[in-house]
Amino acid sequence: MIELRTFESLGGANHGWLHAKHHFSFAGYHDPARVHWGNLRVWNDDTIQPNTGFPPHPHRDMEIITYVRQGAITHQDSLGNTGRTEAGDVQVMSAGTGIRHSEYNMEDEVTRIFQIWIIPTREGGEPAWGAKPFPRGERAGQFVVLASGYDGDGDALPIRTDARVVGATLKAGETAEYRLGSERKAYLVPATGAVELADAGGAVRVNARDGAAIAELETLRVTAIEDSEIVLVDAA
Repeated sequence: MIELRTFESLGGANHGWLHAKHHFSFAGYHDPARVHWGNLRVWNDDTIQPNTGFPPHPHRDMEIITYVRQGAITHQDSLGNTGRTEAGDVQVMSAGTGIRHSEYNMEDEVTRIFQIWIIPTREGGEPAWGAKPFPRGERAGQFVVLASGYDGDGDALPIRTDARVVGATLKAGETAEYRLGSERKAYLVPATGAVELADAGGAVRVNARDGAAIAELETLRVTAIEDSEIVLVDAA
């Protein structure tokens, strides 16, 4: 099953400094049909104006993954961590028993991010933060694990949940497959481009910033209609 959620159908709000679109119920947007997808709770598509950002605020018991699509985001938190994550790279924050953090666009250009929240397997634990560059060349023509709750996933950033965050870059006409498993759920968003997803019911076109909620599919087959950059969450 593949359910297309077009960008135009998403909730959201424009705060001036922040233009946010919500794939799932968040803040003032609530849709009972879009509260979560498995343990995936939030997927926000945020456009942040230069020299603005999210001031210090708290979180607990959530795995928060930030995928930077354009520009850069600068992180600071109550553990003393600081870091600047650039386009194509990923940062992960395990909120655990509680953490305060800020995320600012300190650049002279607009920053665009996907902010993804996944419910942890267990509550509590020491909070943690990490970031890692993932050059696009490593994802050329194939899916690469960016963050993972499983041992053995190479250099992926660790998250404390039954999930993976993966990415791929495909040239127009290229196809990549991801082994999902019929008991799993997945949510796919092209950051750029357009792709076609195949299932038993035929083909579904997914344009840039659309979402595709996927279930009961053993193997996901993705073909790029245009040069595309793809992010996918494999969720329990």
